[in-house]
Amino acid sequence: MQGPAVFMDISLEDQALELRKYFKSLGAEISEEKSPKGIEDDLHKIVGVCDACFKENNEADIEAILNSIVSIMVLWRLYNNLESNSPLRYHVYYHVIELAARVGSVGEVFKGVEQLKREFATCTPSNEQMQKLYRLLHQALLGQNSELAAKVMIELLGTYTDENASYAREDAIKCIVTALADPNTYLLDPLLALKPVRFLEGELIHDLLNIFVSEKLSSYLTFYKNHKEFVHSQGLNHDQNVKKMRILTFMQMAETNPEISFDEIISELQIEERNVEEFIIEVLKTRLVRARMDQSSRAVRVSSTMHRTFGRAQWLALRDVLLSWRSNVHQAHESMKSVAAAQLEYASQSPKP
Repeated sequence: MQGPAVFMDISLEDQALELRKYFKSLGAEISEEKSPKGIEDDLHKIVGVCDACFKENNEADIEAILNSIVSIMVLWRLYNNLESNSPLRYHVYYHVIELAARVGSVGEVFKGVEQLKREFATCTPSNEQMQKLYRLLHQALLGQNSELAAKVMIELLGTYTDENASYAREDAIKCIVTALADPNTYLLDPLLALKPVRFLEGELIHDLLNIFVSEKLSSYLTFYKNHKEFVHSQGLNHDQNVKKMRILTFMQMAETNPEISFDEIISELQIEERNVEEFIIEVLKTRLVRARMDQSSRAVRVSSTMHRTFGRAQWLALRDVLLSWRSNVHQAHESMKSVAAAQLEYASQSPKP
């Protein structure tokens, strides 16, 4: 079997031909002949079978092939130099993500959902193609960036309509599990509005999501006691769930209590007194709650907190705050006008030298 292709000063077309021959020798389903459709189709075919090099046991050969593929992509400026309305952009991008996922470099290609939308703004892939791409990205990001993986999954669920939301059951469950497992995701209320998630109402996973959205630690512990096997079957870690629910419960307590005693924390969060201060420090690190700890009075004084849910009551409260600010600004403005008028009057009445 021939070794991996190494390119020096040869043409782009010859590089593509060498890669075709090499992948053919590895058993890939690809012709050794150039495509009559041109270099675009050559590269499309090559990228589509590049995973064949992972059958090799020699890491140096694998690296050489991957470098060759990167080289050909850079030389041709494959993606960026394609016409913005070329349907090939999607296929190339998809296979590049596949390859990047194998070597743990998805972050080098995919920077975020908004960037991805801009990439395909002038040639929008079909709904099915985007769903396929979002699934691939979600799987690739799970072990690298769980927060971004959760955003991708939410975007995926947003592609479903009322007519086909019932077919997204598996994706909806993955979305919920990813969000619950992410140690940096605390605001879960938006998930409930997603159509595929609404189709899960009445199922255990939807009940568990509701607990993380609006209920307290005690509710989770009761759920876990009754459905322990279900929680573990979803790949969720009970200890991590408890840790997150303690923080969420504290946030809920802080919404209505500007001062929370250590005794309340011990009771509600079911932690030992010696761990209270450590817990408060952990909460403050999340920046979800602004507060200060008073050890002498054994209490926490809350300045502000992020709301776990944002419904009608929160919108009304925000409206009241904004109206109050507007009123204060108006009063300040009127006061400044009065001061300015008084100064002008004083100046006009003062004798001129």
